[in-house]
Amino acid sequence: MGIEMIKKSIIMFMGLFYVFAGVNHFINPEFYKPLIPDYLPRNDILNVISGLLESVFGMGILFKKTRKISSYGIITLLFLFIPSHIYFIQIGACIPDGLCVPMWIAWVRLIIIHPILIYWAYYVSKKQ
Repeated sequence: MGIEMIKKSIIMFMGLFYVFAGVNHFINPEFYKPLIPDYLPRNDILNVISGLLESVFGMGILFKKTRKISSYGIITLLFLFIPSHIYFIQIGACIPDGLCVPMWIAWVRLIIIHPILIYWAYYVSKKQ
């Protein structure tokens, strides 16, 4: 497998990753809504908007013409999701009857995985 094939695979995987994540907001909204901080209004609408944007930007990643703007859209979303990650840590990294992880996993997600996802989107934005 050549380097160009690897780059295309990275782009394809990223696009599909965000399409799947976005669609999952509609399939399983009860997973996402409790992760939205209480101080934000209408978690149902915010869930729909974030799912729609993730799906649209994920599809946009797949096409050269829309890849850069879609990558920047994903980067923006990832920054907008930071309060949700902080909120999850503040509530003890556990949603009753929902997602519960050890606190260290919640921190790793915020300070390691999230920046990697931001860098990944930036990297893909440069691949025209």
